[in-house]
Amino acid sequence: MVITTEARSALANLTIPAATLSSDPLVALIAAISPPYQTNVNIVKKGGSLTLKIGPDTLTYRNAILRSLCGNGLHNALDSQGNSPLLFLGGHSASSFAGSSPISALAIAGITSWMSVASSIRDGSPDDVSTLIGQLNGYFVTRGFVVPSAAPTLADLDLYLAIVTKVSGDELESMVGSNVNTRRWLEQCGATIDELVAMAAKNTKIPAITIPKGLTAKPRALPNFFFGDEDEATVAAAASAVKSATSTTSAGNKGKGGAPTTGGAGLTDEQKKAAAEKKAKKNAEKAAKKKKDGGGKGGGATPAAELNVSALDIRVGKIVKAWNHEESDKLYCEEVDVGEETPRKIASGLRSFYKLDEMQERNVLVLCNLKARNLGGFPSHGMVLCASNADHTKVEFAVPPEGSKIGERVMFEGFTGDPEPENKVAKKKIFDKLAPDLKTDRSGEVVWKGVKGKTSAGVCKAVNGMTEAQVS
Repeated sequence: MVITTEARSALANLTIPAATLSSDPLVALIAAISPPYQTNVNIVKKGGSLTLKIGPDTLTYRNAILRSLCGNGLHNALDSQGNSPLLFLGGHSASSFAGSSPISALAIAGITSWMSVASSIRDGSPDDVSTLIGQLNGYFVTRGFVVPSAAPTLADLDLYLAIVTKVSGDELESMVGSNVNTRRWLEQCGATIDELVAMAAKNTKIPAITIPKGLTAKPRALPNFFFGDEDEATVAAAASAVKSATSTTSAGNKGKGGAPTTGGAGLTDEQKKAAAEKKAKKNAEKAAKKKKDGGGKGGGATPAAELNVSALDIRVGKIVKAWNHEESDKLYCEEVDVGEETPRKIASGLRSFYKLDEMQERNVLVLCNLKARNLGGFPSHGMVLCASNADHTKVEFAVPPEGSKIGERVMFEGFTGDPEPENKVAKKKIFDKLAPDLKTDRSGEVVWKGVKGKTSAGVCKAVNGMTEAQVS
């Protein structure tokens, strides 16, 4: 059975399986808000595949279909400030046509690359989200969105939805933590998605769209300004007043809450006294804690700085069997010999980078102390390590040197501790903390903080020598 929303003057025919509508919110949103005078939307109840037919051309690749609908395919109707503030291609679609603007052409290329990153996140694990959140925090120091734009683009929304589909609600809150730049971006994308859902609801032919919970936007006070001659108590009291006002606002303005103070002016004696008492109490608590921990010399919890690469159980492995994942066009399923009684079952998102016959009988590096998890219904226990560039468009295996023994551990000179158990690696997010320093150097060799990873046969490396790449 096919349900069709007929356009008055159709330029495009979009065919969507009902299963895709329910599992891919971005496709559903774009279908619902596409201009009805330009698009016929055909919903196939059973079977079928996502296709877009415009004139003599037929597109079948999901990302290309979305970009076409947002750009030149429909005369840039979804990439113009026009009647609604939609900039799904950052406003670059028209000016990038025929290379008229190099900046816009680069932006469109960037959107394509970032949508590929979103695909990798959808096919990956929650650990991939944690790593990405940290990387995005640095990326967004000087940027509002993933490409130059005044509003979230198709790539921003695709990446956002990939993240919240994999990790949402309180787990996402915890994962974002103090990554303020990523938090700002996630909140903005979430607000934009809410607006789009409201727009999409007007199209009664498209089923209601459900979006996983993102971050809860937190109220932010306006900044305080000081002249430099205020004493410490005055500054502390001003900060306390701002915090009180913010808390009062978020609680629905219950009780009394003053507005933030500027210039340190307007603080009462009572506020100054409260700030001084609070500071004294805090100092006393610090002193008591320091005494309890032995003055910082021995005793107490292990400092975070002592965490090092020896916590990871990286071993030499051999892929003895590989096949296509039944439900994901990004994943391979593998059986990997890592020196145990039976081979490990591991899923890897490598189908875009390696042919199936290139996977067979290959020696690789495997991170073994990860908890087993289901990836698209396949029980994956471990990670085949690869080197990749910043936008994950180039990926190659990290491999041991010839002559390495299957199952032997990769060691980094000076870091000789035993690996942590799987449950601790997961609970403490140990790999996420160590991964940013696990890279290839200028020679393409695997290093952690500059120290080379070695087996008994020599130094490990990226198989094709990719330099200064992330290894994960």
